[in-house]
Amino acid sequence: MVGYKNDRYQYFGRASARLDDVFNFIPSRLAALLMIFTCGNPGRAWRTWRRDRLNHKSPNSAQTEAACAGALGVRLGGSSYYFGKLAEKPFIGDALRPITPDDIRYANRMMYAASFAALALLSVLKGLIIWL
Repeated sequence: MVGYKNDRYQYFGRASARLDDVFNFIPSRLAALLMIFTCGNPGRAWRTWRRDRLNHKSPNSAQTEAACAGALGVRLGGSSYYFGKLAEKPFIGDALRPITPDDIRYANRMMYAASFAALALLSVLKGLIIWL
């Protein structure tokens, strides 16, 4: 894994990992905002995103995860095992209810709605540029 933080890969790909952070800084936030504005509970999604969007070591990783957790009213993240070692990570969102399989379908719908909204916005922007 390029730029992964362990002894084996610590220095291999560090520059590309940082470039990935830089190039995805704006897109990750735009994706989160589109998810917030196209979900069923934008207020809670907004509040959760504002609070938890930086709950990862990477500046971009928790952006859409926080928006989705807020929209669904679930808690994501927490402790996980990586390569057999326990990794303590912060939680994202609030456990307002248990996670169910339907949440996967709803998260997919949010992703599709946000993608369609991005396509629509870019189409309008392109039309305005051509018209002007």
